[in-house]
Amino acid sequence: GDRTGFGGRRYETVRLGSRSFDDAFDDYLGFLEPFLMESRRLLKPSGSLYLHLDYREAHYAKVLLDEIFGRECFVNEIIWAYDYGGRTKKRWPAKHDTILFYAKDPERNLFNADEVERIPYMAPGLVGAEKAARGKLPTDVWWHTIVSPTGKEKLGYPTQKPLGVLKRIVSASSPPGGLVVDLVAGSGTAGAAALELGRRFVLADRSEEAFTVMRKRFAGEAGVEFRGVEASSE
Repeated sequence: GDRTGFGGRRYETVRLGSRSFDDAFDDYLGFLEPFLMESRRLLKPSGSLYLHLDYREAHYAKVLLDEIFGRECFVNEIIWAYDYGGRTKKRWPAKHDTILFYAKDPERNLFNADEVERIPYMAPGLVGAEKAARGKLPTDVWWHTIVSPTGKEKLGYPTQKPLGVLKRIVSASSPPGGLVVDLVAGSGTAGAAALELGRRFVLADRSEEAFTVMRKRFAGEAGVEFRGVEASSE
């Protein structure tokens, strides 16, 4: 390998100019570490980091985040549950991803609970008509479908995240007019959520396919510009 990663392990630089990231790195934490360290450096004291992973890497990534941010900066483990796709009969089917939520400074962290879109109670008859009509703040378990392969939201990027999930994160952890940064932006859903909610955004990615998708997604949007990449979408 040509670099030293988490725990002193060596890993190789991998060119990521493909349709999606290959999670089968020899040292996946070594791949993540520079992104996480730079993210922490960029955050304001009131800022937050959300890291989305599947069940195979989430627990290892939390150890790395505890080292970079400090265990006291851990806020939530969010379980994003969905019910889509095939089901194995050899074990419990895996139908969730993990989102780790860390604060730059827990004492100054911004969390806009009142800005988050409320959801229905599962048993509205137990809470009274007024509460049932208002709905409740989501907990740390989020039931939200994935982007359907045949749905209108699908952009052709294999790891595209649902707009609803990113809007919940952006509304909770950034102020109106604030800055949202995604260093592994993929299809640009974080930027789309920021744009819809009146936030500024910066998106970065090493994948040429990601930039092709993002160019199409943000075509015609006033104030959106691409830097460091060719202007052509070909």
